[in-house]
This record gives sequence, C-alpha cells and structure tokens, in this order.
Amino acid sequence: MVSPQASHQAVSALPFLPFSRPSITQADIDAVVDVLRSGWITTGPKCAVLEDAFRTRVGAPHAAAVTSATAAMHLLFRAYGIGPGDEIITPSMTWVSTVNLAVLSGATPVFADIDRDTLMVTAAEVDRLCTPRTRLIIPVHMAGASLDLRGLREVAVRRGIPLIEDAAHAAGTEFEGVPVGRDGTSIFSFHPIKNMTTGEGGMLCTDDAQLAEHFRRLRFHGLGVNAFDRETLGRSPQAEVLEPGYKYNLPDMNAVLGLSQLTRLDAMNERRAVLARRYLELLSTVDEVTPLGLPGWNMRHSWHLFIVQVDIDRAGMSRDEFMQRLKDLGIGTGIHFRAIHEQQYYRELMPQTIGTLPNTEWNSRRICSLPLFPDMEPGDVDRVVAAIKSVLSNKS
Repeated sequence: MVSPQASHQAVSALPFLPFSRPSITQADIDAVVDVLRSGWITTGPKCAVLEDAFRTRVGAPHAAAVTSATAAMHLLFRAYGIGPGDEIITPSMTWVSTVNLAVLSGATPVFADIDRDTLMVTAAEVDRLCTPRTRLIIPVHMAGASLDLRGLREVAVRRGIPLIEDAAHAAGTEFEGVPVGRDGTSIFSFHPIKNMTTGEGGMLCTDDAQLAEHFRRLRFHGLGVNAFDRETLGRSPQAEVLEPGYKYNLPDMNAVLGLSQLTRLDAMNERRAVLARRYLELLSTVDEVTPLGLPGWNMRHSWHLFIVQVDIDRAGMSRDEFMQRLKDLGIGTGIHFRAIHEQQYYRELMPQTIGTLPNTEWNSRRICSLPLFPDMEPGDVDRVVAAIKSVLSNKS
C-alpha cells in the first residue's frame, strides 16, 4: 500500500499543470501568418467574416467585434447614455470590469446576491432591486452554465429595463435549446482562457438593429464607416464624425484566430464536457470539495470553468491555503471570483454593502477553479483529484 507521503511526493514530481491554457493548433497559426503576409492586418475582411460566422453560429441578427468584452460593455454604457444618477444591477460575484465601468460613468452599481450553489443571480432578486433609477440589468452566465433567461427577461420586459447578458463564459452555451446570444443583447469574451480566443477580443450580439449601428459607430471614433469600408467600398476617405467615439476595432490578425477557433468550438466544448464529467465522478467521494450545482432548467453547459466550493471547516484550511498547497504539488488553480464589494476600493466606496450579500460572501471565501482546458487528458483530471486528496490528507 502506498503511503500518503509517498503519494504526495509522486504527485509533486510531475510537470506543472496550469489552471488554463489556450488550445492553439497549426491551423490557427497558419491562419494568422497568412493575414500577416497579406498586407492588411488591422480591421478588414477577416473581422467581417468572423462577425458573420459568429452571428450565424448563435443565430443573432447582428454581431460586432471589438478588442475585448470590457470594450463592448463600455460602448453599450455609452450607447445607453449611462451616467450620474443611474443604477446598474449586476452581481458582485463577477469580474470587476462591469462595475468599474459603472463607477467611471458616474452610475451606481447595485449588487444582486447570487444563488449559493450556481453563483448566478435569480429573477426574484433582480426584481426586488429594481427602482425608477435602474437603467440596465446585467446578469452573468457563470462558468458555462446558462442563467434563467425566461425569468430574467420577464422582469426586464415588465420593468421596461434593458437586459444585457454578460456571456463572457457562454460561447456554446444554450438555454432551452437556443444558443445564448440569439435573442436580446449579449456580450462574449475571446480572452485566451475562454472557450475560443482571438488573443484578446469580444463580440456584441443583438437583435436591436439601431443599437448595433450605434455600437459600430462608437467602436471606431464615431465615424459613419470604418477604415476597411472606406478602402474597399469606395466611400469618401473624408468620413464624418457623427459623435465622439473610441478606438475598439478588432484587427484581422486577431479575428482570423477567432475564425479558426470557431470551427473547433463544438469539439473543444465537448472535450471540456468529458473532463468535467470525470471531475464530477472522481470528486463525488471527496466531502471537503463540492462542485457547483447545475441549474434546474433546460440548458447546455459549455464548461468554461470547473469551479468547486472548498468546505474550509472540513478541510481544516482556508481556500487560499488549499490553492497554495495544490500549487506546491504542481497544480494551478484560479478564483472566479473574489466578490467585488469586498475589494479595497469598493469596500471604501460602498461600506454599506458588506454583510448584505450572504451567498456571495460565503462563496467568495470558498470557491476555486480547477484546471480545465481542451488539451488536457483524463489522466490530468485524475492527477488533480489525487493532488486534492493528498492535500486534504496532509493537513499539518
């Protein structure tokens, strides 16, 4: 019988396994090289093709690519005229970008607590927080699982407030058989850790033609057309500025990587699902670590992340100590996320929020993302779980 100490040493002798790694093939590399050789590397034909391909993939009437999901959110805030006196309902259990943009625009973030098991906001909680000052509702599809869009859309329609889906984790996710991004307005991220990547990048999908046109204008200096349109369609190079805008257009050398990745999105997501099922099987007997609960509604999970809740009492250590010990054994992990309202700037700006989001705060101290990316093997999952068991059996 192998002793816990010998098992611990065997696990730590293996190469470091990162929490995430982009899946880059030779076809991806060749596509980027072809663009570099083409003489047109900024926004051009490949960006237009990516927009059309992604729009078609999710079934959205309109899609527009930008340099990041944060850039897309910034442009939407501008398009909706968000400013002082406005309120934005969003979870504190998310990345800081949306809340930063709200504060920078002069608006007030209103934090919705989350379901303790899924980390996602509920329609009832959002409804409770709506006031006459609420201008946007921005819920988050978490870790590849879908929000309860039926309930959230009912609240948004009844209240007359735009619903903007943060779909950064949801490329390939479906709700009730419909791809996230087909209906309403949503924002996807193509950051390197996401299910598909453009290096850095994001995509707006919307069924609002007027919003899409405004968004496209804002992403390139407020001009009526972009540089590629002017060069290829014979429009006047003296384009008019219709309103002040920004410089968030996605270059072709990024877009073509996304195009190549999009052809493999389903295959990469299925690989993630296989690995996730292996985690669920192996962790079912580890009482100190609990995977996130799966929502009760009909949805297709894209398994962007595999998040677990660490029972710090049973484990006999904090979540951060748990992560450090896994790192010592060559296993990378992540946190998605530390609650925004508990971070220094927001603690000082909004001290009244501390203690008002019990499910968010409970998870903020316990959640941990385990390695999950398409190039992993099932044996890598076995290794992670073996390391978890080793850490829990060597508490002293």
